[in-house]
Amino acid sequence: MASSGTNATGDGTVPQPPPSQGRLITVLSIDGGGIRGLIPATIITCLETKLQELDGPDARIADYFDVIAGTSTGALLTSMLAAPDENRRPLFAAKDLTTFYLENGPNIFPQRKVGWLTPVANLIGTMRGPKYDGVFLHDKIKSLTHDVRIADTVTNIVVPAFDVKYLQPIIFSTYEAKTDALKNAHLSDICISTSAAPTYFPAHYFTTEPAGPGDARPPREYHLVDGGVAANNPTMIAMSMLTKEVLRRNPDFNPGKPTEYRNYLVISVGTGSAKLAEKYTAPQCAKWGLIQWLYEGGFTPIIDIFSHASADMVDIHAAVLFEALHCEKNYLRIQDDSLTGHASSVDIATKENMEALIGIGKKLLKKPVARVNIDTGMYEPVAGEGTNEDALARFAKMLSDERRLRQANLNSY
Repeated sequence: MASSGTNATGDGTVPQPPPSQGRLITVLSIDGGGIRGLIPATIITCLETKLQELDGPDARIADYFDVIAGTSTGALLTSMLAAPDENRRPLFAAKDLTTFYLENGPNIFPQRKVGWLTPVANLIGTMRGPKYDGVFLHDKIKSLTHDVRIADTVTNIVVPAFDVKYLQPIIFSTYEAKTDALKNAHLSDICISTSAAPTYFPAHYFTTEPAGPGDARPPREYHLVDGGVAANNPTMIAMSMLTKEVLRRNPDFNPGKPTEYRNYLVISVGTGSAKLAEKYTAPQCAKWGLIQWLYEGGFTPIIDIFSHASADMVDIHAAVLFEALHCEKNYLRIQDDSLTGHASSVDIATKENMEALIGIGKKLLKKPVARVNIDTGMYEPVAGEGTNEDALARFAKMLSDERRLRQANLNSY
């Protein structure tokens, strides 16, 4: 785990020492967005390649981040990056993420045959229950993660979901799972829950058990749906959970120092949006009733609006926070706001669309670093910071230097 000391793993790679041994706290955050997870998968592959250029072919994303946070499809990516193999190394390399989507996407989101009755069939289906039964997705997640629990991940992860019984967000955290058995859920249950987008997949129910005979608490019930209901962009949740650990006097952190957000190094990767496509207008929406808000033109407007509003509010908050602390170069948000057509859908998993999403991710790497304009909500290029790929190379150097510093400090004792 990220805080497990200096014992080498099976391939000789040493786990990341805790933040108390360095200068920074490092966070990777991945938005929700269904099949559009191919976009962040492409970005993260580029980052891991940059790290391998610096530190060798065995370098993995989980070796450099104190926390990886993910919502919905972002949580699936997070789990693949942080779940342990038999040698306590990450189960997947970043380059394997796109392959996973290409191989399994068509079965997770089986496409209906297109015909003149398709819109009617889709509308009726929306009214009768979730669009997908989730059986393949659930089985695939369980086969990947087996009995691994969140406390077992090779670095700390944070995943939001939403409890429909108690109408409150639920945040699963490796940090908390280590000290509370009732929060130490299986990775499979967490991923299934945070991916259970309303109208797309069924809600998920499971329970966790107390630690043992000495723990008199009853089992805890979870009645969960998509984490995007709470935070489609989990960046600030990750930062809040880290600050909470500082306040709890977790020995992994230097008391006081990490509560200053200028010590955070954050990469936040989105799954794209259709801002520039101007998909909906007020005159259109003014005429809609319940059915149109749930289903219109092959999309689900109410889900689109909630998820994008959630993600953008977090980005605005984080961007302003880092700018106010004069450390905006410690925060990198990579997001494409120009998706159109099938690419803006969360569940069109045809070979053509998946290849197009990978292409969007590759083009995004060549675009200039951009920050959100608070007034317009649009992303505007930042002068002098190069492309997103340039920024990832700069962040990779900072991550590599931080890791080396921690290892040197730990070995000097």
